[in-house]
Amino acid sequence: MENNQIVSKKVSCKVGEKDFVFETGKIAKQADAAVVARLGDTVVLATVVMGKTPREGVDFFPLLVDYEERLYAAGKIKGSRWVKREGRATDGAILKGRVIDRTLRPMFPEGMRNDVQVIATVLSVDGENEPDIVAVNAASMALAISKIPYDGPVAGCRVGKIDGQYVINPTHEQQEKSSMDLIVCGTGEHIIMVEAGANLVSEEEIVEAIKFAQPFLGALVKCQEDFSKEIGTAKVEPVIIKPNEQVFAKVSSLLTSGVIEPAVYVKSKEQREENIDNISKQILEKVASELGELEGVNIEKEVDKCIDKILKKFQQKQILEHERRVDGRKLDETRPITCEVGVLPRTHGSALFTRGETQALTTITLGSKGDEQTLDGMEDPIEGRAKRYIHHYNFPGYSVGEVAPIRGPGRREIGHGALAERAVEVTLPAQEEFPYTMRLVSEIMSSNGSTSMASTCGSTLALMDAGVPIKHIIGGCAMGLVMDESNPEHFKVLTDIAGIEDFNGHMDFKVTGSEEGVTALQLDIKVKGLTPEILAKALAQAKPARIHIISKMKEALPAPRPDLSPYAPRITSFKIKPDKIREVIGSGGKTINEIIANCPGVKIDIEDDGLVMVTSTDAESAKKAVEWIQNIVKEVEPGEIYEGKVTRLMDFGAFVEVLPGKEGLVHISQLANYRVNRVEDVVKIGDKLKVQVSEIDEQGRINLTHKPFAEAAPAGLGSERSRGAGAGAHAEYDEYRGPRMGGGSHRGGHGGGRGGHGGSRPPRRNFDR
Repeated sequence: MENNQIVSKKVSCKVGEKDFVFETGKIAKQADAAVVARLGDTVVLATVVMGKTPREGVDFFPLLVDYEERLYAAGKIKGSRWVKREGRATDGAILKGRVIDRTLRPMFPEGMRNDVQVIATVLSVDGENEPDIVAVNAASMALAISKIPYDGPVAGCRVGKIDGQYVINPTHEQQEKSSMDLIVCGTGEHIIMVEAGANLVSEEEIVEAIKFAQPFLGALVKCQEDFSKEIGTAKVEPVIIKPNEQVFAKVSSLLTSGVIEPAVYVKSKEQREENIDNISKQILEKVASELGELEGVNIEKEVDKCIDKILKKFQQKQILEHERRVDGRKLDETRPITCEVGVLPRTHGSALFTRGETQALTTITLGSKGDEQTLDGMEDPIEGRAKRYIHHYNFPGYSVGEVAPIRGPGRREIGHGALAERAVEVTLPAQEEFPYTMRLVSEIMSSNGSTSMASTCGSTLALMDAGVPIKHIIGGCAMGLVMDESNPEHFKVLTDIAGIEDFNGHMDFKVTGSEEGVTALQLDIKVKGLTPEILAKALAQAKPARIHIISKMKEALPAPRPDLSPYAPRITSFKIKPDKIREVIGSGGKTINEIIANCPGVKIDIEDDGLVMVTSTDAESAKKAVEWIQNIVKEVEPGEIYEGKVTRLMDFGAFVEVLPGKEGLVHISQLANYRVNRVEDVVKIGDKLKVQVSEIDEQGRINLTHKPFAEAAPAGLGSERSRGAGAGAHAEYDEYRGPRMGGGSHRGGHGGGRGGHGGSRPPRRNFDR
C-alpha cells in the first residue's frame, strides 16, 4: 500500500528583524528538490530538476530559470474580459528571473552540460516583502539540498538607504523613501551578482551598502549549509565535457604566440574575426590530416573549442602580465566616441551614439497622459500602475553581421532595455513640470560590446534633442576584469570592454550615472565570486570614464533644447478644483466628448487631483479646448461682463448662457433702458447679448443686466419704471427660484422646460422639501 504520509522539514534564519523560513518535503516531491520559502506572508516555491544525461551538441551550460508570477498570490483576477489565465511572463518577471539566473549560473561546475531547470513560483505576496529576494534564496536552498552538482550555496538581500541609514530588505513603503534599490547576491566573503537603481549616490555609498549586506548573506548561506548537511541528498558526479587531449595538444603546438599576436592584436573587430577564421581553417586541416578520424570526436567542434580556450588564456595572460589589450588601448581608456543629435527629420528627438564599433540609434516619441503604459502585474495595484517613461531595445542580427530572424524581444533585449531605462528615469522632470509620456527605442546598429551603455547615452541625447528638461546628463560604461584564478588578489580592471574582452574576461560590470553620482549598476561574473575591494576598484575606475563620455555627449548637445520638436504634440496643463472634474466630464462623458469633437486632434486627460492635460499638435484646437474647460470651471463674479447667448425666454425675463453650462437671468426690467412689455420685443432665442453680472444671491443664482450696454430709450418712451422693485415682480422671481452657480439649467415656475448642459434645478418647493 502506497505511503502518502507527508514528512516535511523546516528551518529558519533571522535576517535583520525578520525570519526567512524554508520548508521541504511537503509539496512537489517528484522534483529533484523543492523548497517553500517564506518571508512575512510572501511565499515562493522553488523547484529544481536536472536532465539525466548531458545535452548533445552544445558548448554552453543549459540552465533555464523561470520566475512565475501568479495573480492569485495577490488576490487578483486578470483584467482582460476574455482571457483570465496568466500568459507570457511580464517584463518584471523576466527581470527577476534574470537576477536568479545570473546569481546561480557561475556556481555550477565548468563543462557541465546537463539541462537544469529552476522554477520559482510565487504563491503569496503580502505587499510588504519582495518575492524576488525570497525566490533567490529558495532556489539556492533547493539546489543545495538536491543531488544536482552545485558549488553553492549563495544568498540574496536587498539594501536600501533611508535618512543616511542602510536598511536590509526594506519594505515597499521604505523603498519609496530610499536613495537606492540594491540587490546583492553572494556569500559572506564574495559577491556574485549586483543589480541596482540609485538616485545619484556616490561610489563609496555603493561599496558600503555591499559590505553592509555581506553579514546577512553569510547568515543565509550558513542556514543553507546546515540544512543541506541535515537532510540533503548526495551529489551526483557530473559529466564534465573537456577538450579532447590529443586534439588540444595538437592545436596548442600549432597556435603559438607568433600566430596569435598578428591575428588577434588588431584594432578592427572585423579584421580580427577574419584572421581567427582563417587560422581556424588552417589548423583544422592540419589536425584532421595528422590525427585522422577519432572515435566519438567531432574534429571541427573540438578544434574550435581548443582554439577558444587557448586564445582566452593567452589574452588573459597578456592583460595580467603586460596590461596589453587586443585593440592597443590602455586599461583605463575608452574607445573613440562620436555623438550626433537630430539625425531623423520627423521623430520628436533622435540621437546616434557611436563608441568604437558599437553604435546605437535612439529615438523618442512624446505622447499624452493617455499614452502611458498600464502595468497590471502581480505586484501592481488592483487599478493598475501607470508608466510614463518607456525604453525599448532592439538587437537585430545585422548588428553583428549575422543572419537572424526578426521575432519578439528575448530576455536579453528586455534586460538591456530595462537597464538603460532605469539609468535615466531618475533624472526626468516631474509630471507636473513635463506632463508627457515618453517612449524611447534604441536600435543597435552595430555591436562590439556595451550596447546597453550605448543605449543609455543615446537615450539621454535623444531626450535632450526632444527638449525634455532632464536634470542631469547620464552616461554609462561597462567595466571588465581579468583575474588570476589561482591568486584572486592579482587582477586587472578594464574600462569600456569590447566584445572579445567580455567573452574572454571574468566580469561585465555596467555602471551608469551623471558627473555627480551613480544611477544604475549591473554585475555579471564568470568566477565563483569577487571581493568588495575589486568592485570598489572597478567603480573608482568607472567614474572618470563616465565623466569623459558625458563630456563627449555635451560636445554634441550641452543641454536640453529650449523648445520641443515642431512635430511633437503640445500639452497645456493646469489645475482645476477636484469637485469640478464631474462638470468637465459631464453626464456619461457628454461634455468632454463634445469638447473633443469640436476641437480636432485634441486629447484630454484629467487626474484625480484636478490636473488637466490638453494634448494636440494643433495650437488653435488646444487653445479652444483649454478655454472651453476653463470657462466650465470658472466661478462667475459680480461685475464681470460676458457676451452670452440667449437660451430661453420667460414672461419675466431671458436666460443667457454666460459660460458653458452656466446661465443667468436677465429680468425683463434689466433688458433695456425703457419699459419692456414683452421679452420677445427685445431678444430672441439664439441672440448674442452682452451682459454684466449684477449679483449672485445667497442661493448661488446669477442675476444679469443688459442695461449698461443697451441703447438709450427712444424719444417719447421716457425712462422705465422698474418693475423689479414691485412686490409682484419679486413674487414672480421667487416662484422661479432663479439660476444658480455651478452649471445647472433652470426650471421656471410658470411651466418652463428643461435646458442647458448640466441638468435642471428643481423649484424651491421641491428643493426645500
